[in-house]
Amino acid sequence: MSAVQQTGTARHSRSGQRSVWLAAWPLTAVFMLSNAPTPMFVLWQHRIGFGTGTLTVVFASYIGGLLVALPVAGVLSDRYGRRTVLVPAVLSALLACLLYATAGSVAALIAARLLTGLAVGGVVAAGMAAVSDVGGPDRRRQASLAGSVAMGAGLASGPLLAGCAAQLLPAPTVTVFVAEAVLLLSALLVIRTLPQVRRNGAGGSWLRMPSVPRPNRRDLLAGLAAYMPGMTGTSFLLALGPSMLADLLGTTNRIVAGGSAFVMFGASTGVQFFVSRWRPHRLLAVATVATAAGMLLVILAVHAESIWLLLAAAVLAGTGQGMGQLGGFSLLNARVPAPRLAESNAALSAWGYLFAGILPVGTGYLSDAKGIGFSASLLGLVVAGAALLGTVFVARLARQE
Repeated sequence: MSAVQQTGTARHSRSGQRSVWLAAWPLTAVFMLSNAPTPMFVLWQHRIGFGTGTLTVVFASYIGGLLVALPVAGVLSDRYGRRTVLVPAVLSALLACLLYATAGSVAALIAARLLTGLAVGGVVAAGMAAVSDVGGPDRRRQASLAGSVAMGAGLASGPLLAGCAAQLLPAPTVTVFVAEAVLLLSALLVIRTLPQVRRNGAGGSWLRMPSVPRPNRRDLLAGLAAYMPGMTGTSFLLALGPSMLADLLGTTNRIVAGGSAFVMFGASTGVQFFVSRWRPHRLLAVATVATAAGMLLVILAVHAESIWLLLAAAVLAGTGQGMGQLGGFSLLNARVPAPRLAESNAALSAWGYLFAGILPVGTGYLSDAKGIGFSASLLGLVVAGAALLGTVFVARLARQE
């Protein structure tokens, strides 16, 4: 190959890599919105007046919206094209920004969280598949990494920026969501450039619980063994972390609240670069161990009233969530046929988020009755136990292959 040909090939390769990462930007923009309200909840609690149980209901309304979107988003994306789902998803996120910026009641916050969940459900299913489409067969590993890192980057940066704004700027609930709306508009520009891929092999009803092809059911179960406890652990720390900081550790600084979420999802994002070449089953097994260790540290932090132990727990929880997310999506991306890929991504997310919504809500109401220390310890034990069972399950599947 001549020097000119080698140069052209290298440029084409770099251009292809940039296209994959650019295609992942809508995931980052929408996922920033999913966690941006976290440092604001304490402000809304005092302004509107509601308890910890109501707070977890508001938080988990996001899960409800997501579970409404996922049964249709994956199928519609596979059948009618990625942009058909991505554009309405971003428009839902923009409407949520408007509701957050003007919220004066619990109902408005619940509506905003529902719309955020609809947006996230759409981009998880269609956005991950769109990144895979742009990468093509030669860049499947990079596409899985780009999509998963894009989600983690949004989850990490949203609460940190919102926490800084809430502590330092006037009218933070307006400022934050106006800035987020600008980012979402830029995501719409990126979506316009994505290929409108339609998969003729995606048949059946367009309204159904998302699933995977029969030969890939064990792949889905392996992913869920790590993804469900990982998502539940991080959702628990997101929903109740600010209350734990205030009630147990005596700090109401919103930069600290946003910073702890940033540390958690920063760990989730960063670890994926270091383990991106690991085999999926290894990723999933280590993820479950990290999640279990993180939840046990939460219990220690509560009883020792230590912010440093809580931050260490956040790092381990984020590490487990990130590795479980990457392992689960990588396994599906490598093995599921392209006509069912978006629906399979939706299936992994739907089951993972279902448990991530139910358990923290129960914990919030238990906190009102028994105190946050008791309820946090109980949930930590439950999630740690589920993660360790996942370790055994993933190891058994790996030996069978």
